[in-house]
Amino acid sequence: MEKIGPGLLSKYITIGLVVSSYWIVSIVTVFVNKALLSSDMINLDAPMFVTWFQCIISLSICFTLNRLSKIFPRIISFPDGNPYTRSNIKKVLPLSILFSLMIGSNSLCLKYVDVAFYYIGRSLTTVFNVIFTYLILGQKTSNGCIICCGVIVAGFWLGVDQEHMSGSLSIAGTFFGVLGSISLSLYSIHTKRVLPLINDEIWLLSYYNNAYSVFLFIPLMLINGELTTISNYEKLDDFYFWFALTIGGVCGFSIGYVTALQIQVTSPLTHNISGTAKACAQTVIATYWFNESKQFLWWFSNFIVLAGSAVYARLKQLDIERHHNRSKNLIK
Repeated sequence: MEKIGPGLLSKYITIGLVVSSYWIVSIVTVFVNKALLSSDMINLDAPMFVTWFQCIISLSICFTLNRLSKIFPRIISFPDGNPYTRSNIKKVLPLSILFSLMIGSNSLCLKYVDVAFYYIGRSLTTVFNVIFTYLILGQKTSNGCIICCGVIVAGFWLGVDQEHMSGSLSIAGTFFGVLGSISLSLYSIHTKRVLPLINDEIWLLSYYNNAYSVFLFIPLMLINGELTTISNYEKLDDFYFWFALTIGGVCGFSIGYVTALQIQVTSPLTHNISGTAKACAQTVIATYWFNESKQFLWWFSNFIVLAGSAVYARLKQLDIERHHNRSKNLIK
């Protein structure tokens, strides 16, 4: 049996730690946000305010890192940039509108649905990716990937049907889940166009998105009547309330970091597979944590969506590899 060298062992340990960190941060973020949005302990009916405050935290972290990187350039690395220049606003603001729609609809989805159903509620992202990639970019998808999308849609409808049968279906939550899937798909497509305009700096994009979303969520809070709700909230002077909000904001920032880190130390395919497996674990943990009993067909709907998503990720990777090899052969 071939021995694993110290360099390779160190690499495996690093990958294991990064993937574990992604799982922990991602699952904790979902549960923390669920507690902030619909728990009896917080009991604040202001989802846009909660999301806005998380943008404030993320913006503060990015701003602090930006300043510290100039004072301690050898210790802290953060790309230089100012979100409030006319040029950057023109480049990034349209994408930030999609970003605000995406995180806002995700918060509303999580407010109305159980954590166990959250993955199913937002499972159509892959399907809308295929649709919008064709409509906007004119790029066709292989037949195998299209079949996988059909499988995902079937799993989604079965999951919705099972939620309805159990009497726990939230029409509003499902609607916002689908809206979140649509906005995430559009956000992903337009990100590819915007990133080159800011030198492909992912952290600058996060910095700018949160800087603009802080302002974009203000009219949403007004429309939703949340200022009155907040002013009448009895726990505004409660330390636990602000601590929980801050933890949610730190989690929101951290998930962006560990996602980028996981892609960096593995690959986009491994990230997709890890995310799919994480969603499965998250669903199991949620049913145990909230003491929920689910029927066989409900679990089967989750399996259909997870399997369809995993196979789609693999087929997409093979398509990319074939395209890359074809391009290399043409160059030769």
